[in-house]
Amino acid sequence: MTKHTQSKTNNSSVTATLDSAARSGSMSRRAFINNSALVGIGAGAAGGLWTGKARAATPQKGGTFRFGIHDGNSSDNHDPGTYVSRQQIYLAHQYRSYLTMINSDGTLGNDLATGWEPNDDASVWTFEITPDATFHSGKPVTSEDVVNSLNFHRGEKSTSAAKSLLSSVTDIRADGDHAVVVELDAGNADVPWLMTDYHFAICPSDGEGGIDWQSGDGSGPYKIDDADWGVQFRLSRHDGWHLEGAYFDKLLMLVLNDPNARQTALVTGDVDAISLVDLKTKALLERDPSIEILSVPSAAAITMPMFCDTAPFNDVNVRNALKLAMDRDEIIAKIAFGEATKGNDFHHSPAMPYFPEGIEQREYDPDQAKSLLKKAGAEGVEVSISTADSVFSGAVDMCVLYSEQASKAGIKVNVVREPNDGYYSDVWLKKPFTAVSWGARPTPDVMYSLAYASDAAWNESHWQNEDFNKLLVQAKAELDDSLRGEMYREMALLARDDGGTIIPFFNNFVYAVRNNVSVGENLAPSWELDGARGPSRWWFTG
Repeated sequence: MTKHTQSKTNNSSVTATLDSAARSGSMSRRAFINNSALVGIGAGAAGGLWTGKARAATPQKGGTFRFGIHDGNSSDNHDPGTYVSRQQIYLAHQYRSYLTMINSDGTLGNDLATGWEPNDDASVWTFEITPDATFHSGKPVTSEDVVNSLNFHRGEKSTSAAKSLLSSVTDIRADGDHAVVVELDAGNADVPWLMTDYHFAICPSDGEGGIDWQSGDGSGPYKIDDADWGVQFRLSRHDGWHLEGAYFDKLLMLVLNDPNARQTALVTGDVDAISLVDLKTKALLERDPSIEILSVPSAAAITMPMFCDTAPFNDVNVRNALKLAMDRDEIIAKIAFGEATKGNDFHHSPAMPYFPEGIEQREYDPDQAKSLLKKAGAEGVEVSISTADSVFSGAVDMCVLYSEQASKAGIKVNVVREPNDGYYSDVWLKKPFTAVSWGARPTPDVMYSLAYASDAAWNESHWQNEDFNKLLVQAKAELDDSLRGEMYREMALLARDDGGTIIPFFNNFVYAVRNNVSVGENLAPSWELDGARGPSRWWFTG
């Protein structure tokens, strides 16, 4: 009896400790679940308890949040039209604002825009701008700043990488100081989502129709105090920020391109978070009880496009044989270390809205691949695929493994290891079969418009399908979510069965924080670090 009573007392003590730790954030989710087992709480129940306790935590202000990021260059700059590196993208989300944002739960939310409304056919959109936003210089944010910032990416003289995203826009104009009207040549229901694109940061107007991007002035949650491109940035809270959050007093963003340097800095406590965990050594990092690894399914994708206008890929039977010759399960296990969602050869991730459930998964079937090759008169076909280590960690190994898998279908795949430098300028879009890494896009329309439409500048497979292109135009303008979802389902089937792109997997965003950093219940699927907004959404627990 005494022993039983003592056990109950100990269990109550442990439970109270767990409750306190979860609320304060002083214990990682993994440690909470492991310790819950001591009092007989199963892993599933413990996970639910941890989420509930964590949700109840109250944000605390204070401290300097230090985060190490990958992919930064000394040649990067403040020009939003040139944004491409993680350094530029992460920094932009700290010191600049956008019209809209992707929330932690993946939904669309407000940033500078307090609301938006389309006309009947979604060809005209009106955005209401908050009157509470100010730039770090003290200047109020007005519709003129928004108009000039968006027009910066338009026009014949624009050199912006996002120019094509606004190609259907015919006019952007101010309606008073706090409203902006966007007119298009056809309906597009995705315009509010489009405004989350990392290029469309709002900069102060220069008063002459252009923008002042050079100064680094912004209206985001933090202002830049010291800048050293490719090395580090120091920022402090912008007290005039128009939204909730920005709980840290200061930020220190360190460029740590080397994965060993990033993870060492996290382990030693020199940084509080890192943007990318090296999957090869993730298991070692997981052993540290002071570190929490966060893995978020995303819309980022690894693709292997084949030029549909170049032999042997101009035969759909050959294309589908090459798709069937891939064992995606083995690739995810050995290359992505399980941190991925299996692809099905249409570029629409479950992390995107309108995902078409129930489409039969394409599985590894070398015998069926052989049958298709025989039908095409291409038995024993030989192809070469170009790749490089810079595409993603494991890109070369993935192609080598694929070559081994395809050999069982009688296909010879030669793996060509290209130079890292200049891969996307000299290899991608130029060679007929390549490995490619795509960043996350918010909606299927954005992705399909960028890389699958017949006239897309980045149509990496040279695929032309009249039915797909008609559906793409119709879906853009459809405001009925149910009907729009049906169209995307048809488009997914067309891409899967006729398209020229193999999609091995959608890679998870895998990053890590120390256990004194409180993160939310959900983490945005748009970029690492909670959609690049973790520094303004998270806080220290003590």
